Amino acid sequence: MRTTRTVPARPALIVTLALATAGSLLLAPGTAGAAPEPVTREDAPVDDRAARAPESATLRALTAPEKPSTETSTATDARGYPRRQVLSPDPENRGDKSLRLGLVPYHGIAPRLNALQRLGDRVSVEVAGRSAGGHRLYLVTVTAPETTREARAQERMRELIEHAPATAARSPEIKRSYKTPVFVNSNIHGNEWEGTDASLKVIEELATARDARTKDLLAHSRLYFNITANPDGRVAGTRANAGGFDLNRDFVTASQPETRAMRRIQLDTQPAVLLDLHGYVNGTLIEPTTPPHGENYEYDLFLKNTYANALGMESAVNALGYTPAKDGVEPAQIPFRDQEEGWDDWPPIFTPQYAAFHGTVAAHTVEIPLAVNNEEYDELPVAELRRRAAVNTAVAGAAVRATLDHVRQRRATLIADQIEVFRRGAAGAPQVPVSPRTVPGVPGIGPEDVYTTAFPRAYVIPPGTSRAQRSAPAAARLVDHLLANDVRVTRATRAFRLAGRTYPAGSYVVDMHQPKRGMANALLADGRDISDKVSVMYDISGWSLGRLWGATVEPVTSGSLRGAPLRPVTEAAPVARVPAHGNLRLRLGDPREIAALNSLLGSGVTVREAPDGSAIVPASARRAALTAARTHDVSFAATRLTGTTPLHRPRVAAAVTPGELFALREMGFDVTPVSTAVLNAGFDWSGTDVLFVSAGLDRARLTETARGALDAFLDRHGLVGRGATGAALNAAAGRLNVTPVAGNGDANGVVRVTNPGPLTRGAPDHTFVYAPLWFTGLGSGVRVEQAYASGNPLVSGHWRPLRDGSGGPAAAAGRAAVVSGERTVLFGTEPLFRGHPKGEFAQVARALITVAHSGSVEESG
Repeated sequence: MRTTRTVPARPALIVTLALATAGSLLLAPGTAGAAPEPVTREDAPVDDRAARAPESATLRALTAPEKPSTETSTATDARGYPRRQVLSPDPENRGDKSLRLGLVPYHGIAPRLNALQRLGDRVSVEVAGRSAGGHRLYLVTVTAPETTREARAQERMRELIEHAPATAARSPEIKRSYKTPVFVNSNIHGNEWEGTDASLKVIEELATARDARTKDLLAHSRLYFNITANPDGRVAGTRANAGGFDLNRDFVTASQPETRAMRRIQLDTQPAVLLDLHGYVNGTLIEPTTPPHGENYEYDLFLKNTYANALGMESAVNALGYTPAKDGVEPAQIPFRDQEEGWDDWPPIFTPQYAAFHGTVAAHTVEIPLAVNNEEYDELPVAELRRRAAVNTAVAGAAVRATLDHVRQRRATLIADQIEVFRRGAAGAPQVPVSPRTVPGVPGIGPEDVYTTAFPRAYVIPPGTSRAQRSAPAAARLVDHLLANDVRVTRATRAFRLAGRTYPAGSYVVDMHQPKRGMANALLADGRDISDKVSVMYDISGWSLGRLWGATVEPVTSGSLRGAPLRPVTEAAPVARVPAHGNLRLRLGDPREIAALNSLLGSGVTVREAPDGSAIVPASARRAALTAARTHDVSFAATRLTGTTPLHRPRVAAAVTPGELFALREMGFDVTPVSTAVLNAGFDWSGTDVLFVSAGLDRARLTETARGALDAFLDRHGLVGRGATGAALNAAAGRLNVTPVAGNGDANGVVRVTNPGPLTRGAPDHTFVYAPLWFTGLGSGVRVEQAYASGNPLVSGHWRPLRDGSGGPAAAAGRAAVVSGERTVLFGTEPLFRGHPKGEFAQVARALITVAHSGSVEESG
């Protein structure tokens, strides 16, 4: 048994990056091993004198201004190394929160990278994208110089490892020459700063060291450093990016540009080893984690390598000599060995867990020890903050250096195990359960650590033209998302049979005999109810795109695809269609269809509502419909209906989470964020049709004037509420006569529902909950729009009753999950959670449109 330890409060993790290619980099002239090509330049002089954080004398000497290059954005490719460019400076920002800690401010990073490139021929800098707030994302590669020919050989070997792993396993060239890719990701949470500074120090050491071990490391490795994954948060001192997203929760959804950029880096570099540098847990916390463990990746290979590297990092961190008495630093800890539960690697939303699906066999979150954010940032003296930041930088640097030493010594094993990950997937081989025999040297392995799954033979996504597909836009979006995550998708050129069933031409097929089958299954499978496995989970426990993104997805457990008429696709077939004659009908069951409707309404097109809740566009607006169809990739159908009630684009005041705001804007709503503070400062309600409340608005904390203005608005207009905050405002405003019942606040997952109401007509029969709520004591005029299914509604996730037996899924079974009444709709579910469950978005959209319309009708009357 593992030693039971108190589980520390675990900081949230998230990742979100977007790759924006905008040109190509050229090689530096006179570089050893590279063709002499001009240095890429930007358009303004570099000068870091106003932004310089403490640095070495060597770097200071090299940080002279020089003419910068034209900024480029690129991923790795087959050009040689180094790939230099001179970065233009960012404006000095004395408000950058890094400065108080004595760390490198964001505007000091570009000059530092320019100086690092001038230290020799080992360091290359590329722009991997831009953040939600517009900051550049810097990817630094450190390796021994490569000619273009050598770089192309590396790319060829990388592709062989993924696409022909059985061949790669026998390749003497790979054993001899392939460079182990290592990815160090820093500062994904903006107010966990020091990974950036540690990486810059390590890069400088690698650029200048002349010892045999460094030369050997760089001759046989490519080291990739994402210098700051969240520059918006680094500057502002916030965990989230400028969009309000925790990037280390966004990998499955990839809603943010930073996450998409990180994803692109991982797909292009295929790291065997990954570090994600975080803070703050004392003592330093180094994964691998406690149960439950992700069931879709090859956990035996992952645990073997991750634990071995963790031991080296632990030793290096403890060897720094910090003590609790002298420095306030506790010894490092490895959750797998030292804790029972609370630091799981179950969901694929975190950077290391997401990386495992792309061949990373040693992946770690590293939580450095001494808190310098939040209240500590505001309350501690500057000298103490800087002491702590220096300790944290040293700890992060020790973890990186130990990892690089591990890579140098274990290169052959790491690459062989990465190849084996892909081989098992391509061959459809069974997973290997962890045990003392299969993972020797890892202590304390028990039944609580065994998680495997039964992969289906394939997933079939029927075409949008088929009656078997509930949503053509959803199917297309899902296919494109699978492809973006490097999942192979094929399409049937004609009808075919599989496992005794005929599927129509145009069906998309995900053959689960593919190298990244774990990624495919993590996205498409239902998942598992793990409520009985552990008492607490760190974050979400269910996330099925097959159930939550709105498309019909059919797992096929057996059968053969041999001879099936399938061709690989690189993107989904377009959905856009507008009939040549007659009025046009637009379903409103998908966020793309809602966005198309809002674009039509915003351009002044008269649209009416049909009795079934769809939208009717007159034949005279066919040109506008064609534009909307192409822009949003939706399909209109010919109809003889003319519709009844005219629709208008609702103007929404929203006190909501960042994910909900993102989803509303994705659907094209005219949204104004509000909160208790905004209303107290004075808010003009005249431009609002409906209020949506789920967070950040407490009627009891409003001033008398603000409360009166809110009440006056609600007397004549609509309210859509979600969760406890929405239900509380409903009660305070005396709207629907219902009793909200709170389930276990730690519960979350995918649940089965029924949809008896008009607002949920045609909605998926699954939804997502997080701290679920349901409604009892329904008064006169209250209608059930959606209800939790009978029995146990939980399909996948973690939902236990409270200690007194209340609050569990059995208590919710059959109860109302969504209710409506006069100008009001209340949700007990999470249909917009983190901008993720796309198939549920339309429920909120239809609620907003309905209550906004009913309020405007009454007002006009």
